[in-house]
Amino acid sequence: MNLKSNLDITNNHQERYYDLDWLRVLAVLLLIYFHAAAVFYRGELGDFYIKNDLPSPVLGWFIFFVHQWHMPLFFLISGAASWFSLQLRTPMEYVNERFRRLLIPFIFGTLVLVPPQVYYKLLTHHTDIGSYLQFYPQFFNGIRPQGNFEWAHLWFVIYLFVISLVSLPLLLFFKQEMGRRWYSTIATFMKQPGVILLPALPLAIIEGAFRPKWFGFQNLYDDWANLLLYLCYFVYGFILYSDTKFRQAIAQYQKLVLFMAIVTMSIIFGIQVTEVLPVRGYSGEYILYQMLRGFNSWCWVTAILGLSQQYLLFTNSILQYTTLAAYPVFLLHQTVLVAISFYVVQWDLGITTKFLIISTATVMVTNALYEMFIKRLNIVRFLFGLKPNDINK
Repeated sequence: MNLKSNLDITNNHQERYYDLDWLRVLAVLLLIYFHAAAVFYRGELGDFYIKNDLPSPVLGWFIFFVHQWHMPLFFLISGAASWFSLQLRTPMEYVNERFRRLLIPFIFGTLVLVPPQVYYKLLTHHTDIGSYLQFYPQFFNGIRPQGNFEWAHLWFVIYLFVISLVSLPLLLFFKQEMGRRWYSTIATFMKQPGVILLPALPLAIIEGAFRPKWFGFQNLYDDWANLLLYLCYFVYGFILYSDTKFRQAIAQYQKLVLFMAIVTMSIIFGIQVTEVLPVRGYSGEYILYQMLRGFNSWCWVTAILGLSQQYLLFTNSILQYTTLAAYPVFLLHQTVLVAISFYVVQWDLGITTKFLIISTATVMVTNALYEMFIKRLNIVRFLFGLKPNDINK
């Protein structure tokens, strides 16, 4: 999630990819509504920190749909950002930037932003855990799920940090002359009919081979399905924005991939509704289902890239403001949302009203905290992965 706005891409000309800036901003905004909906979700993806007494089937389907492509899109955008970054930085400068931008906010967030989420979660089950200050030392008692220590939504940051470093030799190869010739040939081939769907094959294989065992607990060291899937999307993002012919292929077959995304999503929905899916495991039916999910994910991500190229190639004051705010808002939003949700779910209101209150209040409070503290104080900017201001405003 380190998309550098206003970077110039030099492919014998200068071009600004505002569509990626918009995608990143909108993906962060959508994440707030996704987590607000998670309060009312019950299903195989697991329980959120705060649960409303009554679930919402509509919000449940919203969760299921967005989950198909949302995080893959984040990692693809991050891979594209790494392409831009390595045009302006040496490998060592890139690594230093990864530490500053990702590892420091991750450490800070794990120690400061995650414990309140665990505290509120425990409050929903135990009323005698004491004050937050009394609880804080207990945060380090064991690792989830046996203990309290976890990194919550910051799993994305540590995964991105590790993937950025592990993939660096491959990224540097793509920067070399041999690598450039290789992906230029691939880019030309991608403009052939139907080839735009071929990158889905590795994703489908990963889902089919690893998802039956590693369903999605993001602990990094024992999560091979997610780690390999997101590594693949990250590298895809790096390659897709290395040559303009890839973007041309996406635009050329936008309608095809959108059609395939809708068709395969309809099949996946049908499988869920009819409850014909077998128990998770290495059965032929379950493996084929997960492979279909991998294929569908690529179709949605590619379709969204195509739509963004068509409708989001512009900038304005909103984009300029939110591009800088997006990363701090991502880091902060879930802590704010969990705290607000803890109280709102206790109110005697309908599900729709609660959802709107939680999501709207989270957007407003998170933005207010960004505007009052993160944006203006250099020490806080540092902890949230932002460059310092010369003069605090």
